[in-house]
Amino acid sequence: MADELSHLDERGAARMVDVSGKPETAREAAAEALVLMQPATLRLILEGAVPKGDVIATARIAGIMAAKRTPDLIPLCHPLPISGVSVDIEPADDRTLRIRAVVRTTGRTGVEMEALTAAAVAALTIYDMCKAAEKGIRIEGVRLLEKRGGKSGHWLADSAPQSPSR
Repeated sequence: MADELSHLDERGAARMVDVSGKPETAREAAAEALVLMQPATLRLILEGAVPKGDVIATARIAGIMAAKRTPDLIPLCHPLPISGVSVDIEPADDRTLRIRAVVRTTGRTGVEMEALTAAAVAALTIYDMCKAAEKGIRIEGVRLLEKRGGKSGHWLADSAPQSPSR
């Protein structure tokens, strides 16, 4: 099993993967998260009427900061020189905000974890800023959408959009 899981050594103990022998290549990953809420809560966000402030701008900044701090949160992630992070947050329907995070680097390992962390923390920030208005907000569908670069090349999740469960 240790052969299949690169974060385990020959004895099955956790280790940080040695990427020093891998070439540096341009790498990019995109991830998404969905935040489901009542239509009235989404209206408050879109109208800028949430008492804690601009929810979307704050969540965007939180996602960017989270991408940069991923190795502080995920124990075996490599610290990477991130060259770019974007976090887009838009309504998917009258109950859902869709977060899309894209992270770029030139390095020896990918930025999938940074993109996933950015999307998840942006979603958590939306919850935090809106919990006084609605406790039942749900975060769902945190997933990798696409990755480029490295030995495995380009990977794309199924093209069908993930629909929020209700």
